[in-house]
Amino acid sequence: MLAKRIIPCLDVREGRTVKGVNFVNIRDAGDAVELGAAYSSEGADELVFLDITASHEKRKTFVELVKKIARRISIPFTVGGGINELRDVAALLTAGADKVSVNSAALRRPAFIDEIAKNFGNQVVTCAIDAKHEHGRWTCYLNGGRIPTDRDLLSWAKEAESRGAGEILFTSMNHDGVKQGFACDALAQLSATLGIPVIASGGAGSMQHFEEVFTKGKADAALAASLFHFKELEIPTLKKYLAEQGVVVRRDVAAES
Repeated sequence: MLAKRIIPCLDVREGRTVKGVNFVNIRDAGDAVELGAAYSSEGADELVFLDITASHEKRKTFVELVKKIARRISIPFTVGGGINELRDVAALLTAGADKVSVNSAALRRPAFIDEIAKNFGNQVVTCAIDAKHEHGRWTCYLNGGRIPTDRDLLSWAKEAESRGAGEILFTSMNHDGVKQGFACDALAQLSATLGIPVIASGGAGSMQHFEEVFTKGKADAALAASLFHFKELEIPTLKKYLAEQGVVVRRDVAAES
């Protein structure tokens, strides 16, 4: 069995790490470079950086900030926000990203996923999906959860996989920042349908929630932000707990301390 991944997420706005609830009520969470460096040393398996207003503001991701973070970490690094052409991908990979996360641009032009996979490899493409459960279905949203589409979570995830996405990062807008647990039923359905890894996002509030998302939700990785940013939960402590519950996790020096 592949080890489950624990992934802190840096939601960045105007160069600062921020966090909200249900994609609104944003508050400051600290310096992105320092947080990234701390997570790398504490035993995080990967780091995700999302420039959460780049698409809405029709601008590019802060490449210089990506460079600064990349210099301070030694774990896989995924960057998203404002990526809508191949030269954006090339610039971020050159800046130190290992993978790029595409969301709004892929929904608007699905062939963009094919293009990234063809030019840089499937392993570079993370298709991020922000979806809200409403009217009995999971509706995909654009621009950081601002604009609903006619796309359904499961069908869009399947299409993204067929076009070359290497993994799916699913954020439940209903669960985001609420800390009442992940959308395990939807995640289990995604995992059963797809042949690529599924990263769970939205809802982490306790160590038990991580255990549930790996067992009931069948996720391959779990992402969290405020829980880690505000030191409500330490990554080594979480990994130790998961291992004790029989969940296979990477156990490194930081996690053993």
